[in-house]
Amino acid sequence: MAVPKRKVSRMKRGFRRSTDALKQPAYVEDKDSGELRRPHHIDLKSGMYRGRQVIEPRDDS
Repeated sequence: MAVPKRKVSRMKRGFRRSTDALKQPAYVEDKDSGELRRPHHIDLKSGMYRGRQVIEPRDDS
């Protein structure tokens, strides 16, 4: 069975756990519509991604 040779210090343990914290998702303002969207995601209202029409625009009637 694997057993640690030395006790892990509070600092090293904290470094390891620092990525466990919950972070707010990032949003960017769309250049064309001005709406907020996630970076590297398709704008669902217009259907655009990186200046190209990827999907049909959503019709909110």
